[in-house]
Amino acid sequence: MTLTDHLEELRSVIIRCGFAVVLCAVPCGIFWKRIFELLTAYPLKLSDPLPAIIYTTPAEAVMLSIKIALYGGFLFASPFIFLQMWKFISPGLYKNEKLVIIPAAFASTFCFLSGVIFSSFLLPMMLKFLTGFGVGLLDPYFKAGEYLGFIMRICLAFGVAFQLPVVAFVLAKMGAITHKTLLRYARHAVVGIFILAAILTPPDVLSQVLLALPLLVLYAISIFICFICGKKNAA
Repeated sequence: MTLTDHLEELRSVIIRCGFAVVLCAVPCGIFWKRIFELLTAYPLKLSDPLPAIIYTTPAEAVMLSIKIALYGGFLFASPFIFLQMWKFISPGLYKNEKLVIIPAAFASTFCFLSGVIFSSFLLPMMLKFLTGFGVGLLDPYFKAGEYLGFIMRICLAFGVAFQLPVVAFVLAKMGAITHKTLLRYARHAVVGIFILAAILTPPDVLSQVLLALPLLVLYAISIFICFICGKKNAA
């Protein structure tokens, strides 16, 4: 395939994924109020004092419903999106390497949704820490749009971070890395993980540590995956 062919295929992938997100966003848009009630109640269940959710511009509630619909559409369309992503990569692989595309797509979806679910258990602790930090001095009032953005950034950060074992599996099958490679660069990986956690999370130590620790565990799992699934003669 030429560069033009690759760009044309990329455009087709983006269009198909966008259509899937919009299609899945329709039911989320219809029930956006119930979804927002869940997002308001559950993550803040441990917070004391309980923050008030407000909006400060006339159109903010409308934009909030659109954002909820699109975020929800992305989550529901994620299996299709990951399949399209891996299929786009497949022309650059050898025939035997293309066999991992379907398993990788399923694994990517599973790991992404696992990361989102895992983050939902940590969010109450994060928000309890953040809302309690200024107790007695500041009253917590959260703008609806910014609060939703915070929740979604945390969920997407964990979802993306949980892709590490999948990427390691594919690269190991291709012979690009081995468990020895990951062990050799383990110290560099630890530093990189904490830097990445600082970038993906809000500027507080608790959020960064809560993301960095699972990433360290996932890195260890990736080493084990490379040991089991990697090519024995890989460099």
